[in-house]
Amino acid sequence: MAPRRLPHPRRALALLGASVALALTLAACGSSSDKDTTGTYAGEGGVSAPYLTVGSLVYQVQISRALNPYDDEDALYLSGLTPAQAKLSPGEEWFAVFIQVTNESSHPQPSASEITISDTQGNVYVPIVPAGSNPYVYAAKEVEPGGRIPGLDSPAGSSSTQGALLLYKLKDYSLQNRPLNLKIVDPADPKLQATAELDV
Repeated sequence: MAPRRLPHPRRALALLGASVALALTLAACGSSSDKDTTGTYAGEGGVSAPYLTVGSLVYQVQISRALNPYDDEDALYLSGLTPAQAKLSPGEEWFAVFIQVTNESSHPQPSASEITISDTQGNVYVPIVPAGSNPYVYAAKEVEPGGRIPGLDSPAGSSSTQGALLLYKLKDYSLQNRPLNLKIVDPADPKLQATAELDV
């Protein structure tokens, strides 16, 4: 009987490496029931941005950045502000966070009305809601099963950010006291919260 041939050492190592890579990939996928409540924003357009579970809804930061009122695109995001709202005090600037919200449950769910930004010194900022019409602004509402904020066919959903706008006036010193953190609170149960570190 002919002796059994052993695989070539290089081939054996390649097979072992492939097996390890497959195991690591499967482990990284995790369970579909995993729910993240913290994350770090990374990448324009939501690339590598965390999916944050708050109650029964999932929130994702698409992009966060300072706004320039003299830029044509940014001026659209600042539409609907009253003169008093549009005025920046010395040492303030506009900062925008664009988010998507999805309902993966089987029942309608209210989206968060409390979404704040804080810096490392404990300064907290709440969104400015334009008094007039602004089709890009995030508005808390009931999200139907399988629904999304913003809607795919809405101005915000079809914009370059593909997210609903949260508009803040930040003090310059807060931009130095980084990282900035976005906190989302579930309207039905304030104990359910999630945070995301923002890109600046």
